[in-house]
Amino acid sequence: MKKLTEYFKEHKKILLISVLLIVLIALAFALYGSKNKVTGTSSVNTEMSASEIKLTRILSEIDGVGKAEVMINESEKGVEGVIIVCEGAYNIMTRNDILNAVTTALKVEKNNIAIYAMNK
Repeated sequence: MKKLTEYFKEHKKILLISVLLIVLIALAFALYGSKNKVTGTSSVNTEMSASEIKLTRILSEIDGVGKAEVMINESEKGVEGVIIVCEGAYNIMTRNDILNAVTTALKVEKNNIAIYAMNK
């Protein structure tokens, strides 16, 4: 027991830094651990809906789209709007493919779909 106490006294700074590092890692994981979570008020759905997940997967598989993020705005009347942010939005042909896929999948008018290029 004396050896352990002496070790802690000699390496106090290293142990303190180690504990702080572990606490910071745990805090970072708690704050950024889930990619499907969205911060907001309690009246806003905090997870991706099944439709958003499916549409994101489908769009990511289309040639030229690349990585994609999708948000679907729904009400009691149905889908009111869709926002898509993807890597391939710079290409007009890819944008057209995205419009066709979303209108077919969600039965929403093209003027209710917004497509934006993802930051590089």
